[in-house]
Amino acid sequence: MLTNPERPFSRNWLLHLMIFVFAVYWGFMAISPTDRIQWLMESILPVIVVLVLTFTYKVFRFSNVSYLFMFIFLCLHTYGAHYTYQGTPFDMWLKASFYTQRSYYDRVIHFAFGLFWSYPFRELLTRAAALRGFWSFVIPAAVVFSCSACFEIIEMGAAFVAGQHGEEYVGLQGDVFDTQKDMGLGLAGAVISMGMLALILWRKEMKKRQ
Repeated sequence: MLTNPERPFSRNWLLHLMIFVFAVYWGFMAISPTDRIQWLMESILPVIVVLVLTFTYKVFRFSNVSYLFMFIFLCLHTYGAHYTYQGTPFDMWLKASFYTQRSYYDRVIHFAFGLFWSYPFRELLTRAAALRGFWSFVIPAAVVFSCSACFEIIEMGAAFVAGQHGEEYVGLQGDVFDTQKDMGLGLAGAVISMGMLALILWRKEMKKRQ
């Protein structure tokens, strides 16, 4: 059920569950966010993702593994959007426990983007573009890196347009290398994800040959 993308939507109860849980969770997190303007800016991402997945479902269905990874990432992102990425309870705990000077939840999300989205990108490339072998692991990581770079450019544009709220949206927090670190973490997450997948598939192939 997790890996079969041909299962009809009407019988895909796991996908139904993920849609229901995320809709309820997103609605709950939309109630009284810390900063409404910043929440609106951050909410553009999940809305676009859900719309794209909805309108392209008949053309291309991902496996439930991919949908599950997307679901986890969008939940993590929605959590950050509700509290703002600089003021999550996770960061409050870090600062109280380890006396950190900045908020790190945004770094967690950039890493999670690479970790969770490289698998769906690979599935799309292997099935739609017939990508195989070594490059089926390398190119998804490159796609993640490219998406991270595009997102940083979008953040820069938001900073110019939205003024103070844009600066909070970018979230440099005094680190002049914040953009490079965010992109690097996205790439690191993708490399780890693709490395683990390659190892799993290699072990399965070895078992078949024995």
